[in-house]
Amino acid sequence: MTSHPDPLPASTADALLDARNVAKSFGAVRALTDASLTVRRGEVVALMGANGAGKSTFVKILTGAIRPDAGRVTIRGAEARVGSPAEARRSGLVPVYQEPSLIPDLDVSDNLRLGDTDAEAFRHWAAELGHPELRLDAMIRDLPLATLRIIDLARALASTPDVLLLDELTAALPTDLVERVLRVARAQADDGRGVIYISHRFAEIAELCDRATVLRDGRSVGDVEITEGVEDRVVEMMLGTRIDLGKRAAETARPRPEGRPRLRVQNLAAAPKLTDASFELHPGEVLGVVALEGQGQDELFEVLAGFRKPAGGTIEIDGAPARFRHPADAIAAGLSFVPGNRAEALFRERSVRENIAMPFSARARTWGPLRLRHEKTRVAEAVERLQIDTRAQGEVQRLSGGNQQKVTIGRWLAHGVKTLLLFDPTRGIDVRTKRQIYPLVRELAEQGAAILYFTSELGEVPLACDRAVVIFNGRVVDLVEATEATEERLMRAAYGLGTAEGAA
Repeated sequence: MTSHPDPLPASTADALLDARNVAKSFGAVRALTDASLTVRRGEVVALMGANGAGKSTFVKILTGAIRPDAGRVTIRGAEARVGSPAEARRSGLVPVYQEPSLIPDLDVSDNLRLGDTDAEAFRHWAAELGHPELRLDAMIRDLPLATLRIIDLARALASTPDVLLLDELTAALPTDLVERVLRVARAQADDGRGVIYISHRFAEIAELCDRATVLRDGRSVGDVEITEGVEDRVVEMMLGTRIDLGKRAAETARPRPEGRPRLRVQNLAAAPKLTDASFELHPGEVLGVVALEGQGQDELFEVLAGFRKPAGGTIEIDGAPARFRHPADAIAAGLSFVPGNRAEALFRERSVRENIAMPFSARARTWGPLRLRHEKTRVAEAVERLQIDTRAQGEVQRLSGGNQQKVTIGRWLAHGVKTLLLFDPTRGIDVRTKRQIYPLVRELAEQGAAILYFTSELGEVPLACDRAVVIFNGRVVDLVEATEATEERLMRAAYGLGTAEGAA
């Protein structure tokens, strides 16, 4: 790899934030060795790096969630010793973290009061972000993940930050809301503020950001201007080598499976959004699901995973009618669910082994010796197959987002997969981990698994899927072969505009 320029811009005279030589260790794990970042007035700076590069640790240090072992941070020219997120906010640095920072058992209004957020300012920003109808008495636990991200952002904007930090915010959002977020972030910079933007979507980086600071293995390895064609250079800086996402599924697509489907859904409905979903999923097939926010995809997966009762329609598993009263019923029927929100799937203070082994414990229904040797073997195989970073395996919450996602998938890989329900499995993870997940999904299908794969990134459909259904207004409106799954066709169907080819 060729050398790159100093990771900091030459001039920091107009810097709102200047962090230099920041280091942090967690026991034997060296999370940051030498990380630096500068944000000047009127610019948006991308903070980039593969999972495990140290981005999350760096962000938590900047925002006061953890203290550094070394380094210096200045805000508006004054050295800052930020000891808590509240102090960071008072200093003018306000984050929107990768996972929602809201209390689920309280309503929106109570969460605003806890953060001392002005309700009228919050309403203004919620409307700017496409949610003018958001009720302050709505319970957080009843709202979809995308809405929670908008609430977090509107709450942050209401505090009028000098530096706004967005950590993978758009990863949980559909295209229409992504556009609003990018527009608001750009407006913040145009008003003389600064924005730190963390995303694994190069298209968003190219559209929004002025510069990118790249981390690798806990160090800042380069600071580059965002210009046309910079993606290859950034990827090389992130990984040390050039990389692609892998072969398109469409290039190796097999004929559509025949015979009895593993999963058949007929006219399925579930309150409040899903009204009429019908499709078949066969063994050996990856069926994509594409939809904008709130079109019924959440309800579809929650019904199939046993978390929600249907309002109508039928589900068949291997030709037999199925109705689930509890997630355990779905698991017993061979349906394994990987949710989009990793926090819902993990015991964050438990080890990697305990998290992956959870289904083995659940399977034990009678007293007697557990098959610990078998369990340990299957867990070790899953860790090796997914290349899970186990340096901090004492607590899963210390792993990077990508490694946490591997743990959620590894759980079912170790347990055995018949039908896998993947809900946005690559949300908020880096290109290297995506490159591991796509072939894994294809391999599982080739071994006979049936996989239902929702993605918020249209470009993933030809990479991972054999076919895809598009949901609009609670209904399946298009069925697309991978070879025909252009972003234009998928987007038109997702917006309810039909397709040039015509809906299936």
